[in-house]
Amino acid sequence: MTLKLGDTAPDFQAETTEGAISFHEWIGDSWAVLFSHPKAYTPVCTTELGYMASIKPEFDKRNVKIIGLSVDPVDSNEGWSVDIRETQGAAPNYPIISDSDFNVSKLYDMLPAEVSGDAKARTPADNQTVRNVFVIGPDKKIKLILVYPMTTGRNFDEVVRVIDSLQLTANHKVATPVNWKQGEDVIIAGSVNNEQAKEIFGSWEEPKPYIRIVPSPVK
Repeated sequence: MTLKLGDTAPDFQAETTEGAISFHEWIGDSWAVLFSHPKAYTPVCTTELGYMASIKPEFDKRNVKIIGLSVDPVDSNEGWSVDIRETQGAAPNYPIISDSDFNVSKLYDMLPAEVSGDAKARTPADNQTVRNVFVIGPDKKIKLILVYPMTTGRNFDEVVRVIDSLQLTANHKVATPVNWKQGEDVIIAGSVNNEQAKEIFGSWEEPKPYIRIVPSPVK
């Protein structure tokens, strides 16, 4: 069964570069970003892991935990962290799951159930579908899924932007328009009728009856 938005993120136990974790327990009352990599020592992923380390404070202030995943054992990911620091200026300051038994990759529909064998014998191309970003809420539900090809580095500034939208819309009856950034105007949610909207927002701009624009409730 393919995971979709609103599904409960599969729970699991795994070894990481920061010790053993139980995923749901590790998330706790926070939000989480799980981002996966086909193999340690891959060039595009090296840049991604380093950039995530450099912007971790942006996730911290939003109560978001970061965790990486690589289809390799712990020692490979620890050695890779040294290279990441040397080439990107920042080493991972968050755990990296060592998914050498493919358990997490299978749970999250990134590898077929029949995959088995020695993770070190597999090439990045064998694991090329392990290039996802999952944003998971404190309720352990999947809020966002992004899937990238191996040749395209991920835009983690966009992930931060989406988290701002997800956190805002989870607490207020609004939606965010195209290219929205924190503090910009928002749209009254379609689930709110005009009578309810008057009670909540007072007034709004209405270029069309189905587009009701108000200032963001959070600046």
